[in-house]
Amino acid sequence: MTVQPDTTGADRALKARHRAMWALGDYPSVATEVIPRLGATLVEACRTGPGQRVLDVAAGTGNAAIPAALTGAEVVASDLTPSLLEAGQALAAGRGAVVDWREGDAEALPFADGSFDVVLSCVGVMFAPHHQAAADELVRVCRPGGTIGMINWTPPGFIGQLFGRMKAYTPPPPPGTQPPPLWGSAEHVRDLFGDRVAEVTATVDSAVIDRFADGRQFRDFFKAHYGPTVAAYRNLAGDPERVAALDEDLAGLARSHDRGNGVMHWDYLLWTGRRTG
Repeated sequence: MTVQPDTTGADRALKARHRAMWALGDYPSVATEVIPRLGATLVEACRTGPGQRVLDVAAGTGNAAIPAALTGAEVVASDLTPSLLEAGQALAAGRGAVVDWREGDAEALPFADGSFDVVLSCVGVMFAPHHQAAADELVRVCRPGGTIGMINWTPPGFIGQLFGRMKAYTPPPPPGTQPPPLWGSAEHVRDLFGDRVAEVTATVDSAVIDRFADGRQFRDFFKAHYGPTVAAYRNLAGDPERVAALDEDLAGLARSHDRGNGVMHWDYLLWTGRRTG
């Protein structure tokens, strides 16, 4: 049964905060400098190619949409944050990729039922606050027999731990919302989709991150560029002791994952399934 997203004033305010958060910092640099290959990995796993109509949900700047378009597919990229779509347009133009950029909420996508052959999301839909509503939308816009594919950060992996560290420095989430890294649990995703998908593959793999020389450089980059981290620091404005504590927490987290010369492995769940009739 489809769960309709909350349309109350509180939910609209929550979405406005999410839109503003992802406009903070410089997410395009995170996508292009830190995780540039992640979207192409998902596109390959979904066997995307010419003649397919593809939707990238919570597309950001097109980490998956652009490589999908370069396969010859007809691609629509949808995201809640207009500034990310604008940055994505510039990136796509620079690579010669034709993508249709549309503003849209992952929990209420502005597309007809069964519109797409492939529906994918690369560390994007996981940040929608109501997981069941987002999963229902992914199924709804995918045609029967079509492919749904996602890459999501895992709860015990680096980004899951990052959100765990930042939680102590941010206001509690509204009731009824769920933490993003849950989407990186195969069991959670199975519960969200149920028997509406078949031929499921669920594999944990790692993105090799070699952008940062040490934990302090990671912290300073995310402190300036990654929207959720920027927002966490803004929440601490005027409290230098807590700023210093978060500084050490984030640098320490990166140090604990350093495999030598600043190289880290960030675990993610690569999940694909085929929509049943």
